[in-house]
Amino acid sequence: MLGLRMPTDPRWANIVERNLGDVLSDHAWCEQKAASNAITTMVRFPEYADVVDEMTRIALEELTHFRMVVEKLRERGLELTQDPKDPYVKDLRLHILKGGNREIQLVEALLLAAMIEARSCERFRILSEELEDPDLKKFYRDLMISEADHYTTFISLARKNSPNVDVDARWQAFLDYEGELMAKYGKEGTVHG
Repeated sequence: MLGLRMPTDPRWANIVERNLGDVLSDHAWCEQKAASNAITTMVRFPEYADVVDEMTRIALEELTHFRMVVEKLRERGLELTQDPKDPYVKDLRLHILKGGNREIQLVEALLLAAMIEARSCERFRILSEELEDPDLKKFYRDLMISEADHYTTFISLARKNSPNVDVDARWQAFLDYEGELMAKYGKEGTVHG
């Protein structure tokens, strides 16, 4: 369903287990950034009523996820640390087409968000299957389902609101780019690292 070109090595879960505090803290900030991105998208494209409605829903869900991850940290006696910047997202942004009309700009914003959600979904699936902690396995399974919903929402909105853009071709180009990019990721204790 996700179409990712390069799967994450399941052994990445071992890195996560050794660096649980760092990963949970990074994960919390990823959720906060996803909420902020949804808000930014609705502010940038207010003329698309369905985009505003869905971004409102997603922003609220992502903030709820932020709170849930912070609670998981605290349950384990860990603290939320400073936001470690996300080089994966920075690298993905390099693929965004600059300029163009509103339709193209909307597609680029939605596909960037879809790509991040797709990779997060795949990573959460791995954690739901590979972690030793049964509580975290269930936690990540539930979040995986939510990420899959967000991914499909972003893709659907791009297709629906951009009749003059070949969204599927642009998505395939995004998948190709991200697949090449992933050669340098999957070795660190962060959600996208």
